Amino acid sequence: MAATPADLFAYLDQLGIEHSTIEHPPIFTVEEGRAWHDKIPGLHCKNLFIKDRKGGIWLVVMPGEKRADLNRLEKLLAAPRFSFGRPELLAEVLELTPGSVTPFGLINDRDRRVTVVLDQEMLESEWVNYHPLHNAASTTLRSADLVRFVKALGYEPIIIRLPEVEAR
Repeated sequence: MAATPADLFAYLDQLGIEHSTIEHPPIFTVEEGRAWHDKIPGLHCKNLFIKDRKGGIWLVVMPGEKRADLNRLEKLLAAPRFSFGRPELLAEVLELTPGSVTPFGLINDRDRRVTVVLDQEMLESEWVNYHPLHNAASTTLRSADLVRFVKALGYEPIIIRLPEVEAR
């Protein structure tokens, strides 16, 4: 059974992680979330749920305004060809729906199938924001505590400066 936001918040509390959550209308894209940026302190982030050609599953977490170059990223990570994961795979692995992808969904990855990639630039911000398992709220916590949360679940995240799409 999928964790609820209440389960997530209880786990964060158990880890001693300070967090706050603000409810808002459902937000599906970074663009839709811009109206809330002044109301919610901290860096607004996005999450890419990716599958590689050999069936590996990746969660890439980065600043919302950054445009990652997936071709360069797959080379940097020595990963087989990347493509975005289908909604069915997202539901199976993280028990999330499109538009609600979040590193907090790792709490539902019981088989630890996901490889977690965290952008160094994002971690340089003190406060970061993610959906708390649904996209009608945003939860703020320290970036260092995001790393602590991920490690407490048994992951060893790959922390790199994600390559950006080059301007043309």
